[in-house]
Amino acid sequence: MDNLSERLVEKSKEAFCMALEIYNKPTIRYRIEGFSFFIVNAWELMLKAELLNRNESIYYKEDTDRTITVSNALSKIYTDKNTRIRLNLEKIIDLRNISTHYITEDYEVKYAPLFQACVLNFVNEIQRFHRVDVTKIIAQNFLTISASYEPLTNEQIKLKYPPEIAERFIRQANEIDVLSHEYSSDKFSIDIKQNLYITKKKAESDFIVSISNESANEVAIVKELKDPSDTHKYNYKTVITAVSERLKKKQIKLDYPKGFNSYVLNLVMDFYDIKRDAKYAYKHIIGRQAQYTYSQQFIDFIVGEIEKQPSIFVESLRGKKNKITPGT
Repeated sequence: MDNLSERLVEKSKEAFCMALEIYNKPTIRYRIEGFSFFIVNAWELMLKAELLNRNESIYYKEDTDRTITVSNALSKIYTDKNTRIRLNLEKIIDLRNISTHYITEDYEVKYAPLFQACVLNFVNEIQRFHRVDVTKIIAQNFLTISASYEPLTNEQIKLKYPPEIAERFIRQANEIDVLSHEYSSDKFSIDIKQNLYITKKKAESDFIVSISNESANEVAIVKELKDPSDTHKYNYKTVITAVSERLKKKQIKLDYPKGFNSYVLNLVMDFYDIKRDAKYAYKHIIGRQAQYTYSQQFIDFIVGEIEKQPSIFVESLRGKKNKITPGT
């Protein structure tokens, strides 16, 4: 088994190098998909080698000629489904699984933070499990991925792609935004961004701007029409994740053994008639299909209501039959 484990680690290192080489090569347009294929393969080989080291089988019981999937190996090593390393890799596995069907290069800006976290997670875990120092194979500076930051707006995405594909792009991007915010962990995503600040101290500035009071062009601030894809980013699943994460951070225990799950969410949505309130829910209609997404305000509302009486929250929803409007 030792020899097989060692061979898997060697192949894992090669797959990892391939992932970085593909992603950081500017002439390759297929780099997001290519990176996702090879980085997942690198993790799969590395985790299976660790399972062998633990004297665990990497083969299916009913078919000893086939090894288990990367998702199986991931759940065996990281048994807590909320482990940020596991959550990160699961998202990239999802991307790998859809890459053959959907073009994803326009949303590179959304996936890059997950990729960067995944790279550093791999470096740390292969060192922890197999005592492999990746920096002896690849220079430290090459472990930073080179991302293109020219994302399309949701409106541009809708103009460029058919409605079904555009909506899928937007849902995926929104889910990544939501989870990155709620998890708030560099094991899940590492944000790469540039912030601009106005300062009156010239010596502290990187470049100079000016404001003129003498311009003949008068302007007025107008209210923007808000895209529900921006204002209602949460889908059904991420509503549950967001509320659960916030309750955990606030150390609030709900009066329901399974915690905040789909059952409790359905009670909330039914009792408060959430889908009829545009402030909290928006109905997207694509062809003959309809799907709801939810706002940040809805998350805040749920957490706020639970905070009032967490020990009887679920029971109170069960006991009341009449629907009411939030805030009344």
